Amino acid sequence: MSQTQTTISVILKDGTKKEIPTGSTGLDLAKSISNSLAKKSVGLSVNGELQDLVTVLKDGDRVEIITQDDERSYEFLRHSSAHVLAAAVQNLFKSAKIANGPAIEDGFYYDFEIRDHQLTPEDLLKIEKEMQRIVDEEQKFLQVKVENPDKQIEEFKKIGEKFKAENLNEHKDHNPTLYLLQKDGKTTWNDFCKGPHITTSKQIKAFKLLSISGAYWHGDETREKLQRIYGTSWWSKEDLDAYINRLEEAEKRDHRKLGRQLDLFSIQDETGPGLILWHPKLAFVRTQIENFWRELHSKNGYELVYTPHIARNELWNISGHNEFYKENMFYMNIDDQEYVLKPMNCPFHVKIFDSTRHSYRDLPIRLAELGTVYRYERSGVMHGLARVRGFTQDDAHIFCRKDQFVDEIKGVIKLVDEIYSKFGLEYSAELSTKPKDAIGSNENWEFAEAGLMEALKGYGLNYQLNPGDGAFYGPKIDFKLKDAIGRVWQGATIQLDFNLPQRFDIKYTDKDGSQQQPVMVHRAIFGSLERIAAVLIEHFAGAFPLWLSHKQVIVLPITDRHLDYANKIATALKEKNVRIEIDTRAESVNSKIRDAELEKIPYMIIIGDNEARENNISVRARKKGDLGKFNLEDFIVKIEKEISEKSI
Repeated sequence: MSQTQTTISVILKDGTKKEIPTGSTGLDLAKSISNSLAKKSVGLSVNGELQDLVTVLKDGDRVEIITQDDERSYEFLRHSSAHVLAAAVQNLFKSAKIANGPAIEDGFYYDFEIRDHQLTPEDLLKIEKEMQRIVDEEQKFLQVKVENPDKQIEEFKKIGEKFKAENLNEHKDHNPTLYLLQKDGKTTWNDFCKGPHITTSKQIKAFKLLSISGAYWHGDETREKLQRIYGTSWWSKEDLDAYINRLEEAEKRDHRKLGRQLDLFSIQDETGPGLILWHPKLAFVRTQIENFWRELHSKNGYELVYTPHIARNELWNISGHNEFYKENMFYMNIDDQEYVLKPMNCPFHVKIFDSTRHSYRDLPIRLAELGTVYRYERSGVMHGLARVRGFTQDDAHIFCRKDQFVDEIKGVIKLVDEIYSKFGLEYSAELSTKPKDAIGSNENWEFAEAGLMEALKGYGLNYQLNPGDGAFYGPKIDFKLKDAIGRVWQGATIQLDFNLPQRFDIKYTDKDGSQQQPVMVHRAIFGSLERIAAVLIEHFAGAFPLWLSHKQVIVLPITDRHLDYANKIATALKEKNVRIEIDTRAESVNSKIRDAELEKIPYMIIIGDNEARENNISVRARKKGDLGKFNLEDFIVKIEKEISEKSI
């Protein structure tokens, strides 16, 4: 007769084993370690999967207790805040039907169909008040397994919750669960949901609803139109206030707003959505960035190439884009043949490599291009310069031998570091490894992943591992950029590719005379010039450093009698290739200074009687204010040094 097991053993984060009674939850485990840990506990990671704190543990589980100090705790908090939002909306608007409501970066949202009411900003205050009532009632979050999915689907349909029914039907074979909100043992609200969630609504300490927007069910423009409410939730009021301050600063820096104010770029109906018109000021910034990029790449052994904007459909059949990427491509018919607006530059670079026979001595070959590509983006996801349909990639492809691969990756990392440092952008790295749908041999994947790790460690760069998040054709390194107010943007990427060399059957002759396939590296540092322009506009709040500024200096004569001396100063600076203008308007000097600051010009030279008599200049800097008087030659030396060093 077998004896019932009274204890189980779980493995903690540090690898130690902990004996706990059978049937213990994560909260019981936390209490067995310390009461203070139990008070701070929010949820669990069980065998690498986020779970509720009250999940019953099994023998052999690897368990990590997640506290509010852990970034992952926000998944629990914000997902739960979204559910409280949905409950509040349905309490206030009886016709409201719920769709999806996930946690997102820094917040959450929920989509609703409310046919008899259009939500307004005033409604958000009412909804917040109702949410606070639910929070104060300390309603419990309870996960319940759906024993009979078909019956539950019918129940959802009966009460008009068609979106819940559709979601459940899609996942009914995946052990679906409902989450309930309960007060005094009675269910007040529910939704089909996998979780995870916090234990009670009382744990939601600081939240705010931010905005309302339109959405479509499953993002499909042919499906039902929904109303989306965005919110944010934090563990303390101090953190919430700090976030709201960051939002306000981000609003001031929004590249779309600054683009209009400073006349940088436009997107116009006649040209089409997602297609950018670069105006002279931003076009100048782009030219400076391109020149800097070309200079660095030439120094680092890259050869620049140019490729067409279109190619016959056959090229994209060989590359596999028609198989894997068709929904993002633009097709056209010319002379009864199908052509494609290129979505990527890589097949062209492969064809350039393959146009010549190569020996092992020729490698590595580094081909680089500022190549404009076109990809279909849904109208709902396009966003100023950051998400567009036509953009220029700072693209490059390296063809090398296996024994050169690690050094080539180090070289790319060095280039990333050198370029980002010039703009004052901090960055971090992530290594993404083999996904489930990967192609190629295990041997190739192991070689590639080991090589990327060796390169990162060899360069001394810390990185985060993203298991299973690589491209289907190879692992990759992604760089995340942090701007001046702490926001993170997608930056450079380095990708290994086993797919294209095989599809195009490219070879080089090895030292033993055999034909070998080269290692192919895709890499882009800015990603696209459009996106980096958006990043830099917001990073600098439109106040570009001197070397990027369309106007570097403006001369402000106090009266018309100072114009001759002002022209003399301007001529001297123009001879040194400084971009300078004279403000000849009949305005006060204070008005001219204010306008120059609004235009974000780096330096102002003020000319009056004293300056003309003493043959010097008074200088005012955008960043530091009044700098005092300068000899003109000394000022020229100062700004020439600042420009040549690309100071920020």
